[in-house]
Amino acid sequence: MRDCHFSIDRGGTFTDLFAEVPDGKGGVVHKALKLLSEDPAHYPDAPREGIRRVLEQVTGRPHPRDMPLDTSRIASIRMGTTVATNALLERKGERVALLVSSGFRDLLHIGNQSRPNIFDLAIKVPEQLYERVVEVDESVVLPLGSEPSARNGKDAARNAKMYRQSGPEKKGVTGEVVCVRKAPDLEALTQQLQAVRASGIRSLAVVLKHAAVFPDHEQAVGMLARELGFEQVSLSHEVMPMVKMVARGFTAAADAYLTPHIMRYLHTFQSGFDA
Repeated sequence: MRDCHFSIDRGGTFTDLFAEVPDGKGGVVHKALKLLSEDPAHYPDAPREGIRRVLEQVTGRPHPRDMPLDTSRIASIRMGTTVATNALLERKGERVALLVSSGFRDLLHIGNQSRPNIFDLAIKVPEQLYERVVEVDESVVLPLGSEPSARNGKDAARNAKMYRQSGPEKKGVTGEVVCVRKAPDLEALTQQLQAVRASGIRSLAVVLKHAAVFPDHEQAVGMLARELGFEQVSLSHEVMPMVKMVARGFTAAADAYLTPHIMRYLHTFQSGFDA
């Protein structure tokens, strides 16, 4: 019978476990444990160790650390963790390359220029999460509309005629029309990505202009990257489908930097159970 419920807070220093288990009399009893999150001399994983100790108390039989844990009594496990937060703060994430539209290699370095003191003459720029930048030779623009607006100008119809966009127009996922000036040069990109992979990088953040409206180019680049063997490919329109390219870029970079680290931890945790 699956009658043991576990709630776990896995922090950087301590791991706290709360368990609701049967009391043997038809009711339930609550148990709590606090463990060091890292104690390799005694156990490989703190949350799993806490579950093991509780199961030993409930079942009255040993659960050896070197054997997969019996899950026949586990009804649920809920866990919150600062594994990703700590990796970000300590800069222990994955090696990442940024793929960005041609001409925008410094986009995330510049950011939106928001800072605590706007008149500070000695600005400390945060360290970027990526170590290499590859510019993708592609271009998508939003054509000027015929209605007056801040973007189209007061004489929108005149401006639209004067500044005609070259390239085919296509409808994006939002219903907006975009002008595809240039599709990604996948042949040239293949050579660039092969060089990136040869350097040992296995994680990519892909951030292309207007990808939230027209994701086709990011999807094509992502498919190519996976075919070339990259293990983590974070497409900005998937991780944060919004029109602001800087915000999308920061989120995609963080996703590419942290997801492999989180997945390795989850694999370690799950590998200690029998199912």
